[in-house]
Amino acid sequence: MPEKDTLMGQRKKLISAAVIAALHSARDTGELDFDQVKDFLVERPREEAHGDFAVNAAMLMAKICGKPPREIARIISERLDLAGNGIAAVEIAGPGFLNFRMREGWLGEALTEILAAGADFGRCNVGDGERIQVEFVSANPTGELHMGNARGAAIGDSLASILDFAGFRVEREFYINDAGNQIEKFANTLNALYLMELGQEAQFPEDGYHGQDLPKLIQKLVGEVGDKYLRVEESLRKEYLAGYALKNKLADIRDALENFGVKYDVWFSERSLHDSGAVMDVLKELEERGWLLKIDDAIWLDCQRFGEEKPEVLVRGNGIPTYFAADIAYHKNKFARGFRTLIDIWGADHHGHVARMQGAMEALGYDRDRLEVILMQFVRLYQGGELLKMSKRTGTYVTLNELVEEVGKDAARFLFVMRSSDSLIDFDLDLAKSQSADNPVYYVQYAHARICSILAQAAQTDGAAVDTGLLNHPAEQQLILHLADFPDQVAYAATRREPHHIAAYLLDLAACFHNFYGQCHCLVEDQGLQRARLALVGAVAQVLKNGLNLLGVSAPRTM
Repeated sequence: MPEKDTLMGQRKKLISAAVIAALHSARDTGELDFDQVKDFLVERPREEAHGDFAVNAAMLMAKICGKPPREIARIISERLDLAGNGIAAVEIAGPGFLNFRMREGWLGEALTEILAAGADFGRCNVGDGERIQVEFVSANPTGELHMGNARGAAIGDSLASILDFAGFRVEREFYINDAGNQIEKFANTLNALYLMELGQEAQFPEDGYHGQDLPKLIQKLVGEVGDKYLRVEESLRKEYLAGYALKNKLADIRDALENFGVKYDVWFSERSLHDSGAVMDVLKELEERGWLLKIDDAIWLDCQRFGEEKPEVLVRGNGIPTYFAADIAYHKNKFARGFRTLIDIWGADHHGHVARMQGAMEALGYDRDRLEVILMQFVRLYQGGELLKMSKRTGTYVTLNELVEEVGKDAARFLFVMRSSDSLIDFDLDLAKSQSADNPVYYVQYAHARICSILAQAAQTDGAAVDTGLLNHPAEQQLILHLADFPDQVAYAATRREPHHIAAYLLDLAACFHNFYGQCHCLVEDQGLQRARLALVGAVAQVLKNGLNLLGVSAPRTM
């Protein structure tokens, strides 16, 4: 993985060093009085008129220096040493921003760097090889994956790709909930369906699963084994039916996710924690550490010690461990495998479980902040302007397979990831299928396809060197600046665990390209200018592809 700074990163470091040197110089002469420089930002301003980089150091130093921000900005600007660092000018703006403009020609260097890096442009090393696990979807294998699972898959897989691109060592994991109460209900449901399919009297369980896929699965099983299990003991029949169904349902889940572009490194069984004794071992460890309470024949975790309102049951009065107990053992297992950070992606309805699980990790001696939980809001599905009802219990929900068949993998993944995970999503099936600028994924993919068309038309080139100095039109300059910002966007999305920043960046880049395309013709008589502009749009296509790849979305050459 490349570890050297990008040109943009180098410029930011140079500006940061120049500002710090100016502050120290002002302190040495008594103009400013402070103990240390507060951490400040060197970032790209939103408005082109505000220069190439903006610095907020003066505002952050105002309180400790006892001077107005603009006065501090003036002192810094007067003491800046601009020799040899590529800075052309510094301006004071607004409440005290320092806006920096770089010397002419630096953007040409940035474009050259982008073209040289190719598919690796955007890679960075903020992760420094840290081992990190992303666990997502982990749906009960008792039905088909639905829209909520689809959003979790898009967010989790995209985040894992971004973290990998940013220098982390990432593993994707699916936790198979193949033990506990839901499997007992599952077995009862299958037993009733099996008996009914063979014409026997049976009462469908009140709390059974109503998915339309289960009767079909039972029909398949009867076609294979007939009434072989009709005359065996009920407990053995249920065990066989549950095992058969779980194997088939997991295969279906795996296929549905792979069809959605998601592949896991590890599929981890909850049942294995019980079979190996890991659940009982973690209960024993918590007892030895003094974290357990015995109330009414049940065993509880003393959650009040880490700020929760009440204890949480770990072992019921009948001696059966709860899901929470298994979940604690599971997360201990993760840390024991050497991951420094764990990221779980859960539905928003699990928000009350976050502090308890982090507290349980603290009780076991781990840093609770090393367990990060991303809560994901729900999805509302619309078609023809009307809200479609989705109920997993009644079997009327839209499945992941149906969604992909209806709108395609690319549209589904992009639309799921383009909003922050804590935002409710209104997923419009009609918009997702439309081929217009209103459809975000179509808008971005069309930019890539248009560039491929331009490059194909100009396939016959003279092979001469590219003179990036010819790219001095404001639209060209703005486009290069936007391209050069991609590595920082990757680093930002990775460190904040927010893949929607990449989607937003791609939409902005596509808009920037379309603006350029409307003002600057690529196929022109001036061969030098044509070469330069073709190199520029080639770089745009590369960065669009790199970003789309991170989101698991294709970059089509034609549309």
